[in-house]
Order: sequence, then structure tokens, then C-alpha cells
Amino acid sequence: MQRVQQIAKADPNDVFLTIGNDLGLLMDEYDKIGKAFIQQEAEAKVVYTGTESIGKRALARVIIRSRLDAMLAELRETMVYQAPPELGALWTKYEAMWKQIVIEQDEAHKRETARLQQERLDRHRLMRKRKEYATWYGAILFVVMWFLAVLVLIRESQTYRSLSYYVF
Repeated sequence: MQRVQQIAKADPNDVFLTIGNDLGLLMDEYDKIGKAFIQQEAEAKVVYTGTESIGKRALARVIIRSRLDAMLAELRETMVYQAPPELGALWTKYEAMWKQIVIEQDEAHKRETARLQQERLDRHRLMRKRKEYATWYGAILFVVMWFLAVLVLIRESQTYRSLSYYVF
């Protein structure tokens, strides 16, 4: 009886907000664990120099994957069986939106990766162009300095002195 009175007094928006916050916290934790799993998968593709064995690292990944599966099952159960009927097919809506966001994020990651690759290529081209210019400027400077040195040597040579002596 008191529970019914308490529910009757509660603002429906507060109930939905509370449910949303609680489920949101669970989803945040799910994402944190998912990011840790993704990081471990990424680290597995580079040479490992740590002290942990392959078996221990594999076990850690299995545990993380199991925890993710359990959290997803708990989330699904909460949304399907414990959510108020006013929310409708919450899990179905959530799952559809999740898939949409995953697709959008995949596209965003592809664009970001392409942008980073283009920036790296542009930096590489710029560095190559700078090296080419430095090589050309260096070669021109060398030729000019060599020419000036030859002129100085000619001016200082005995042959030049003797020629200028007879002309003037």
C-alpha cells in the first residue's frame, strides 16, 4: 500500500530520469571495460616486452570478455524485465540506436584515419621538398663558392700578376 502511494506521489519524469541515470552508469562501466578490452587487443598486435606470460594475458582478455557479456546480459534483462511498461520496447530501441551509433563511429574513425594518413603523407612530401630545395641551394652555393675561389686563385697567381704587369 505504501509502495503504491509512494509511486503515485512520484513524478513520472523523475522515475524515467532515475532509470535513465542508473542504466547510463551501467553503460558507462560497460564502455570502460570495452575500451580496456580493445586496448588489450591492440597491444597484442605489437611486440610485447613485458614480463607477463601469454597465458596470463589471454586469461585477462577472456575474463574481460566474460565480464562484458555478463554486463550486457544484465543490461538487457534490466531493460526488458524491470523497465516500466511506459518505456515500451526499451531494449529493442536501445539496440537499434546502439547499432546506428556504432556504424556512425566506424565511419568517423575511417574519416579520421584517412585524415591522419593524408596529414602524414603531406608532412612527408613537405620534408622531401625541403630536402630537395636544400640540396639545390647547397649545390648552387658550392658552385658559386668554387667559382669565387677560382677567381681569387687566378687573381693571386703569378701568371695573372705577370700579365697585368705588362699591360699597364
